[in-house]
Amino acid sequence: MTLSVDDARRIALDDSLSAHPNGQTVVVGCGNLLRGDDAVGPILIRHLWEEGVPDSVTIVDGGTAGMDVAFKMRGARRVVIVDAAATGAEPGTIYRVPGEELEDLPSLDGLHMHQFRWDHALSFGRWLLGDDYPDDITVFLIEIESTEPGASLTERVETSMHDVKSLVRDMLDVPTEPAGPAEAPTVEFTADGSLRLGADLAARHFPTDALVATTRGDELWLLPLIGPENGGLLLKQRNAAGDRSTLIWEALPDGVQPVGERPAIWDDQQGALRIAIGA
Repeated sequence: MTLSVDDARRIALDDSLSAHPNGQTVVVGCGNLLRGDDAVGPILIRHLWEEGVPDSVTIVDGGTAGMDVAFKMRGARRVVIVDAAATGAEPGTIYRVPGEELEDLPSLDGLHMHQFRWDHALSFGRWLLGDDYPDDITVFLIEIESTEPGASLTERVETSMHDVKSLVRDMLDVPTEPAGPAEAPTVEFTADGSLRLGADLAARHFPTDALVATTRGDELWLLPLIGPENGGLLLKQRNAAGDRSTLIWEALPDGVQPVGERPAIWDDQQGALRIAIGA
């Protein structure tokens, strides 16, 4: 992938791609949810989302798209990045990299986009964002033990993840108690048979972007899968904000084609997102 200087700056300055309209602090979790301990960053982000953060903090699942991380830092006063490390040290070791040690970032010359890491994202962001580049950046790295596809976090890495989460909350002065009840989420059915989920809803309940859809009475149930290797439907990213969509019409009963927004309820007992599709 190659971007011209003009194209990259035009994208960065597009107000519609602002990643944090509600505040000045951005916390980004990087990593691959399908590769065992490499998922530690995005999973930490899910915990923060479920426990709640104030409006002054935006949490971002940076996934493996390093360039996207640069765009999401635009205009933030403070940025915290959490990622996995593989240095050969004891699994679960925590590294805290302060901002003053991030000045000598790697060159982007000859770098392929699939090689992007958090440090390349910072280097790219500094070049791209100019005055909108944050002046307060901290990086937490957690030494991993296993990257087995589809595996959960190993015990030592999961323990360290919770330790880092506490450190992040302390430095951001984020309350430890969960926030009040969130507004009921909605999903959108489109006229062409697609189902759209907002970025927050998708990241919270469908972190692997893979799901099974089934109907129960007058409801559509969406159940998350461990990963796309198990089949099912795939949620595809549809915009820079991270909203997701999938073609859903084949999972609906004959003659049923809802269009527009519908309320969605997460059923903890069934492990499913339930959406009314009746009249």
